[in-house]
Amino acid sequence: MGSSGINAEYMGSSGINAEYMGSSGINAEYMGARYTVRTFGIRRNEKISCYVTIRGPKAEEILDRGLKVKEYELLNRNFSAAGCFGFGINEHIDLGIKYDPTTGIYGMDFFVVLKRPGERVHRRKRCRAKVGNAQTIGKEEAIKWFQTKFEGIVADKKL
Repeated sequence: MGSSGINAEYMGSSGINAEYMGSSGINAEYMGARYTVRTFGIRRNEKISCYVTIRGPKAEEILDRGLKVKEYELLNRNFSAAGCFGFGINEHIDLGIKYDPTTGIYGMDFFVVLKRPGERVHRRKRCRAKVGNAQTIGKEEAIKWFQTKFEGIVADKKL
């Protein structure tokens, strides 16, 4: 059975992720399509995107480079009630990655999950316990962390 042809294009985006992450040994994970879309030539479970999970100082460095593209300005709606926030960029070349005609230009989404130590206690299999409300991070606290860590600006609407 033949492939739809789009598969090879998105596999190229993993090369962009690999170049962006450097030689840190971080590998991209691939995600398949949830359902078939005939007009785009995408089949169900066909690998069409990739993602990378990064923690620690490397994550802060990459987040800083992504926020530099957005000029350290995010909207209030970018922050969720659970203390997470995310944003996207339209062109990966804005991050300083060289343009490669074989892969083209790809957009990139950044998503940050803020948690305190001990968050795993209510999710683990053994010795599971309840976690108090003081352990959770809310929207206001995430905004405050963003403003102090990156000296960012949170606007109510697009200008």
